[in-house]
Amino acid sequence: RLFDLDPDLLPLFQYNCRQFGSPQECLSAPEFLDHVRKVMLVIDAAVSHLENLSCLEEYLCNLGKKHQAVGVKVESFSSVGESLLYMLEKCLGAAFSPDVREAWSKLYGAVVKAMQRGWEILPEGE
Repeated sequence: RLFDLDPDLLPLFQYNCRQFGSPQECLSAPEFLDHVRKVMLVIDAAVSHLENLSCLEEYLCNLGKKHQAVGVKVESFSSVGESLLYMLEKCLGAAFSPDVREAWSKLYGAVVKAMQRGWEILPEGE
């Protein structure tokens, strides 16, 4: 779903300088699947620290810096969020109520907000 929402993201996913010719090629690459696992670990950490997300602030800020360094735009995170919500809706079915959607949206929004701070912090010396 991610590349349907934002096809311009495909070139950002390069592993060992290998560019993918199609979204399907990227989606089946072991490196991409590993990236998806990492994204889900971040989401899991946020859920696990729901009552104290601030303890993840530095980690998420640094993660934002890393994403900025490889050319990710802050706006791209909305496509990732929509993809996450789509996946949750497909997996949860009727249990994915409007309240559940709102809760996940808020959690994801908090993660992205913390990551955005990585864009705002200038490297030392600038």
